[in-house]
Amino acid sequence: MVKLQESEEALNATFQALADPTRRKILMQLVSGEATVLQLAEPFEMSLPGISKHLKVLEKAGLIEKGKAAQFRPCRLKVEALQEANQWLEQYKRLWEERLDRLDAYLIELQKSKG
Repeated sequence: MVKLQESEEALNATFQALADPTRRKILMQLVSGEATVLQLAEPFEMSLPGISKHLKVLEKAGLIEKGKAAQFRPCRLKVEALQEANQWLEQYKRLWEERLDRLDAYLIELQKSKG
């Protein structure tokens, strides 16, 4: 039960982090590799403390991790949290695909009966 609750909390944190467009753009930047806070802040008209707050949310959700390279703290994408979110979404994708397949079959039968 505790494991399930932890998993649910992690999933909630992931979706909460992904709800913000700035954080999604930061994640997209990290797809191509590590980046410093300054590099991540470049495309945004936002203060460094503002970017840092977004990075803390992403880090708390387990979507990124910060390295420890001298004075730089390069950020890197952690795909595990995204994979868990994708698995959760995949259940609903299959459900809707099945429903749409049934609707498609029904519409084909309906057309045949009218034709």
